[in-house]
Amino acid sequence: MQSITLNSRVGQDGVLKLSVPVGLPDMEMEVMIIIQPVTQPRPSELTDDLGWPAAFFEHTFGCLRGEPLVREPQGEYEIRDELQ
Repeated sequence: MQSITLNSRVGQDGVLKLSVPVGLPDMEMEVMIIIQPVTQPRPSELTDDLGWPAAFFEHTFGCLRGEPLVREPQGEYEIRDELQ
């Protein structure tokens, strides 16, 4: 038994047309088809043209408004022995 997963689009006529190469000519086969709508957005719907998450800038722009950025003290630099 061989399991093949395909993503395909149903035509406007409501008919799903499949062409599945199995590599076994002139044989009788039993075929099981499970029809399940795709509910997950495609990766292209999750990102914009440059790869940023969709609406990233709209959701993050101005999120630090009123909160000044503060750089905390960095501590003392460790003095190390020189390599020879």
